[in-house]
Parts: sequence; C-alpha cells; structure tokens
Amino acid sequence: MTDGRCPVPHAVPPHRLDPAGAAQHAVNDRLRARGAAVPILLPGEVSAYAITRHEELKEFLTHPDVAKNACHFAALESGEIPPGWPLATFATVRGMTTADGADHRRLRSLVTRAFTPRRVEAMRPAVAELTGSLLDGLERAAAEAPDGVADLRRHLALPLPMGVICRMLGVDAEYQDRLHEVSNEIVSTRTGPERAVAANREMVALLGQVAAARLASPGDDLTSALIAAREENGDRLSESELIGTLLLMIVAGHETTLSLITNAVRALCNHRDQLELVRRTTAAGAGSETDRDGPTWGDVVEETLRWDAPVSYFPFRYPTRDLAVGDTVIPRGAPVLVSYTSAGRDPRAHGADADRFDITRAAAGRHVSFGHGAHYCLGAPLARMEATIALEALFTRFPQLAVAVPDEELVPHPSFVGNSPLELPVRLG
Repeated sequence: MTDGRCPVPHAVPPHRLDPAGAAQHAVNDRLRARGAAVPILLPGEVSAYAITRHEELKEFLTHPDVAKNACHFAALESGEIPPGWPLATFATVRGMTTADGADHRRLRSLVTRAFTPRRVEAMRPAVAELTGSLLDGLERAAAEAPDGVADLRRHLALPLPMGVICRMLGVDAEYQDRLHEVSNEIVSTRTGPERAVAANREMVALLGQVAAARLASPGDDLTSALIAAREENGDRLSESELIGTLLLMIVAGHETTLSLITNAVRALCNHRDQLELVRRTTAAGAGSETDRDGPTWGDVVEETLRWDAPVSYFPFRYPTRDLAVGDTVIPRGAPVLVSYTSAGRDPRAHGADADRFDITRAAAGRHVSFGHGAHYCLGAPLARMEATIALEALFTRFPQLAVAVPDEELVPHPSFVGNSPLELPVRLG
C-alpha cells in the first residue's frame, strides 16, 4: 500500500463471489495469486474489492484513509444498490462496526466494560456448567438416533455461545431460537431480496422487544446498562444505535464462536495426530494451560483461527481516496471486503506450509481473524474462552469422537461472510 502516486489500475476481470460459500479456500488460493487486492462482484452485480494477503490486510485495516461509515460507499449514496440487497445490513446498521473516529470510540466505550478480562474470566464457571449440560444433550441425541449420529453444531457449537451472549445481554430464553434463525438469514449471502428485507425488519422488531423488556425491568445485564448509559453531556444511545449495537452483539457474539468450535472439531477429527498431541499434554499436565509442557487447547483455538477462520470475507470498508494496495488501485468509495480465511493461509506470512493444520506452529498467534486496529473484536477473549472450554470438555468426555461423513460431503453455510458447515454430524465413539 502506498501513500504517493497510485499505479495505473490493471484491467483484471472481477471474480464473482459464490453466495453459497463453496470451496472458499480453493477460491482464496486463486485470488491471492492474483494480488493483494482483487476486484470482485457481489450479489446484485455490485462491484467491490477483496483484500487477500496478510500484511496488506493488516495495513489496510489501520490505514487513515480507510473508513467504515457507509456515507463513503459511493454506489449506496448514489442510489445504485438494488432494494433488498443481502449485504445491506453490514453497511447500514447503526453501531460501532459502521462508525469512525470519535463516534466509534463513543459507541465502543459503552460496550467495552462488558468484555474486560476480569468480567470474561468471571463467566468461566457458567460457561463450563453450560458446556457440561450441552454435552449431556449431545450424548442423549446420539443415543436416540438410529445410527448413533448427532449434529455437534446444533447440540453444542450453537447453543453454547448463543446462551452465553443472551445471558450477558439479558435476552429472555423465548427469543433465542428465533434470533439465531433470523441472524442466519442476515449473515447468509444467498438470501433473496424480499426475505432479506423481512429478516432485517424482524430482527429490529425482536431486538425492540428485548430492549422494551429490559427498560420495563432492568437487570444486571448489558442491555440494561446500554439503556441507562449517558455520556457526560447527557446524551444516550439513540434507538437505532441501541438496536444496531444489540444486533452486532447477537450476530457476532454467537455466529463467530459457533463457527470457531465447529471448525476446530472438524480440524482435530481430520488430523488425529494433532488431537493426540494436545490430549497427551492435557493428560500429562495439571494447572493452567500456560503451565503445560506442549500444545494446549488454546493452541488448537489459535491454529483454527488461522487455518480455518470463522469469518471469511467481511464487509465493509471504503477508501476515502483512490488507494493503492499492492499493484491494484481501489477507487475512492468502493466497498472493500477483507478475507480473513485467505490471510490465514498466506504463505508470505505463515510459510510454505500455511495450508497445514499444525497446533505446534510458533506463528499461530499472528493471525488477524479477530480483526486488527481500532475495530479489533471486543469479544475475542470471550470467544477464545468458550472455544477452549468446549473443546477440552468435548474430547475429554468423548476421546474417540469422529465426524460421521467424509469432509467433502459437508455442506457449507450459504455465505461467503461466514465459514463453517451447516451441520457437523458426529459419532461419539
């Protein structure tokens, strides 16, 4: 990336991202070979760019001439984006993911206190208890199935982070299933225009009900705190900012972690040597993970985040001037997606064996799968803790657990934003 004169743009035909999210790593390999920034086509024939390489992605995420506010999205501002565009929510939701500068700091500061290391660590017993209960349910589901197969995503990877984030937000249990279903439609890049509009309206309505319940009966939860919070000048979150913040917390607070857990289990089952490495460390050591001599469950989480990131092509950022990324000029106002799955396997950053899943990899922590810079994911410590607890408990209780179908038969979640299979059928062994 340069700040001087931009090179002449190359006449490179855009790559059309598959809304079904198929074969993402193979696509990443081809796009990374084309350059650090590649022209792409999004659903609705919307032109955009994807950042594919690790170092250029990090620099782009912190560049002073790159914005998050959709007022910089040229095609949106000029009315060229079709109605019901499935990616509209990522651009237009009011919250810290679409704010810049002081506005971003204001919104982020209201949420930060819920994710301090102390508060996250205080949730460890509750996460462990919920994990144990969910593993009981997974075992029952497998025992009741004629073939002994149960969906790990449905019985563990989804309800664990959904239950935790809803507890933090004070969301009543009656809303949880529907919030996930609507969240899935919002994250999907294959949702049709009419359903995309309906899903967003339903999500706003559901979160409005959640906010109303907490307004009527405040509790020791983040939603109540957000409603009550005031800036020094007396301003509160606007209604749209409150709903946008809740939407972000619900979607990011469970979709990412459910994919992380699913992808980690899938990776370990397909790399039994790596599973045995971490199990030997666990069996031989006691105390905290940092006291153990050998790879830990935390290392499994970090290598999964690098090797099979739960978020793939994340929307959106906008250059506020024509900006060179590698050999490509991204025009001012063009929407840009950053590919965490591609950056995670960039051999320029991770070596010639970047495609190999290796929990002993010294550079595993160098991934950027939780973002980088001012918009780094606030929930990263919580996601790491949930995944670490879930994986250790799962494979301690079911050491012979195996995926019940060949890897190539797993159907991806229909999205190039998210990255995980729709189901993960397992046998507990």
